[in-house]
Amino acid sequence: MVPKPRTQRPPRTHSSELKGTAYEIFIGILSVMSIVNLVLVLVFTGYEALQLVLALMNGLFNIIFLIDFIYRFTTSEARGRYFFRRFGWADLLASVPLPQFNILRVFRLHRVYQLLRALGWREIVRTLIHDRANSTLMSLLMMGILVLQLGSLAILAVEDGAEGANIDTASDAIWYTLVTISTVGYGDQYPVTNAGRLIGVVIIIVGVGIFGTFTGYLANLFLGPSKKNSEAPDETAPDTSADAAGTASAKDSSDIGKSAAAGVAAGAASGAVRKGAAHAASGGAAADDGGSSSDSEDDRERLERLLAQSERLSAELRQLLEERR
Repeated sequence: MVPKPRTQRPPRTHSSELKGTAYEIFIGILSVMSIVNLVLVLVFTGYEALQLVLALMNGLFNIIFLIDFIYRFTTSEARGRYFFRRFGWADLLASVPLPQFNILRVFRLHRVYQLLRALGWREIVRTLIHDRANSTLMSLLMMGILVLQLGSLAILAVEDGAEGANIDTASDAIWYTLVTISTVGYGDQYPVTNAGRLIGVVIIIVGVGIFGTFTGYLANLFLGPSKKNSEAPDETAPDTSADAAGTASAKDSSDIGKSAAAGVAAGAASGAVRKGAAHAASGGAAADDGGSSSDSEDDRERLERLLAQSERLSAELRQLLEERR
C-alpha cells in the first residue's frame, strides 16, 4: 500500500492585515514615539511642564491607536485570529488611557515590523513611490505630530524663565505651536528670546509646507475628476466601433446577396441544362433520316458536361451561403 504524499500548506501571509505600506509605517513611527514618551515620563518626573506636554501627546496617541484598532478589527478577514493571535487584544489595551497598559504598544510595534518585513524593503520603497497620494498624506500627518511635540518642548525649554517671556507654561507652548503651524498667528503668545524666535521661524516654515500641501491634497481629492468619470467614454465622440460594425454588416449582407443571386442564377441554369439534356435525349431517340445521329450524340455529351458543371457550381454556392449564415 503506497502512502499518500503529504501536501504542504501554503505559507500564511499577512496581506489581509496589512492596511497599506505608508499607513503601517505611520503607525510604526507613532508607536516608537509613544514608547519614547513613556521613557521620558519615567525619567523626568520632576518637570511638571514637560509631564503635561507628554501627557497631552499621549492622549492624542491613545485616540489614534483606538481608531487604528477599530479599523483593523472591522476590516480583518479573520477577526478572531487578529484579536487573539495577532495581538489585537494588546492594541485595544494599549489605547486605553491608563499608564499601566501603555507598555503593550511594544506588541503593536512588533506586529508592524513583522508585516513590513514580509514585504521586503524593495517592495516597500516601490509602493511608497507609486502610491504617492497616501504616502504624502501620512507624511504630512507625521510631520504635524512631530512638530507639535518637538516644537512645544523646544519653545518651552528656551522661553521658560526668560525676562518678559509670555510662554511659561505647557499649555502656552502647545497653543503657540499649534497656532503657528496652522499659520493663523493670533499674536497672543510669542517668543522673546533669539533661540525662541529661531524655533518659531522653523515652525512657521514647516507649518506653511504642511498646510499648503495638505490644502492641495484636499482640493485634488474633492475637486479632481473621479476615477469613474475619467474611465467613462465620451458621449459626444463619434461611435467608431458602431460605424465599423455597421460597415462590416453591410458588406457581409452585400456579399450574401450577391452569392444568393449567383445561386439562383446557377439553379436556373442547372434546370435549363437538365431540360435541354432531356430534350436532346428524346430528340436523339426520335430523329428521322434527315438528322445526323453523330451530331445528336455530340450535343448530348456537351449538355451533360454543362449540367455537371452547373451542379458543382450550385453546390459550392450553397456551401458559401451556409458559411455566411
